Amino acid sequence: MSASNITSTHPAVFFLMGIPGLEHLHIWISIPFCSAYTLALLGSCTLLFIIQADTALHKPMYLFLAVLAAIDPVVSSTTLPKMLAVFWFRHREINFYACLVQMFFLHSFSIVESAVLLATAFDRYVAICKPLHYTTVLTGPLITKIGMAVVTRAVTRMTPLPFLLRRFHYCRGPVIAHCCCEHMAVVRLACGDTRFSSIYGIAVAMFIVVLDLLFVVLSYVFILRAVLQLASQEARYKACGTCVSHIGAILAFYTPVVISSVMHRVARRAAPHVHILLANFYLLFPPVVNPIIYGVKTKQIRERVLGLFLRKDV
Repeated sequence: MSASNITSTHPAVFFLMGIPGLEHLHIWISIPFCSAYTLALLGSCTLLFIIQADTALHKPMYLFLAVLAAIDPVVSSTTLPKMLAVFWFRHREINFYACLVQMFFLHSFSIVESAVLLATAFDRYVAICKPLHYTTVLTGPLITKIGMAVVTRAVTRMTPLPFLLRRFHYCRGPVIAHCCCEHMAVVRLACGDTRFSSIYGIAVAMFIVVLDLLFVVLSYVFILRAVLQLASQEARYKACGTCVSHIGAILAFYTPVVISSVMHRVARRAAPHVHILLANFYLLFPPVVNPIIYGVKTKQIRERVLGLFLRKDV
């Protein structure tokens, strides 16, 4: 068979609908989306600047926070610019391979963020349960290995998906009923046996979320037990205070995931825009609230943020 007779089984481009059923409100919806995205970028950049500029904050706890502050806007940036282009300019077209790249980075960085939260829980566990060994356990080489393991896990879990999607024949049209190239939204356009891809995508998401969350909860069980064994109430309060910001970040990340998952099973007949708005809430909520949580609840960072805006003339 000659090369000229070989036809592609996938469209050259996809077309993103945005939020089906709410197309007439795209401009209004874009206002809170754009505002939240801007706040997320400003908050994360401020945290990164403060941590980088102050050598007293060059510790494992703040290093993990810096990684989290860097990942948050990256997760949002994988989809928000294109989403705003759809809302503002009706620029719905996205190249097939660009769609796969967007999907890969969206899900990969979400996996990385979950792992960073788990690493931070380990940091708090060592700091509170084994304080005398903190500096010998959380060494630079160990943190480097954790970082490499986090990235490797995300890449190896997500790499098969684009290759699986590339092999499908897309006979249901090129229109994606979503405002980004989310995995299942693309799979729904494919024909043939897509069960493996669907099951694999869901299994990876559930495995990562359940496993990471299980270890986070287990870490805090040990932390709570160690805190309750402290002699003074002041010491218990101080130990708990170091975990408040991290617990807030965990809730900000996992709560939208759990709500979205429950809604997909409880409210299957809900309008498509309900599920899409929940998915976008998951992308925007953590990047917006995490800088606020850490800025307000972490004393060292709060003092330095206030110092940037309340400098007194000498």
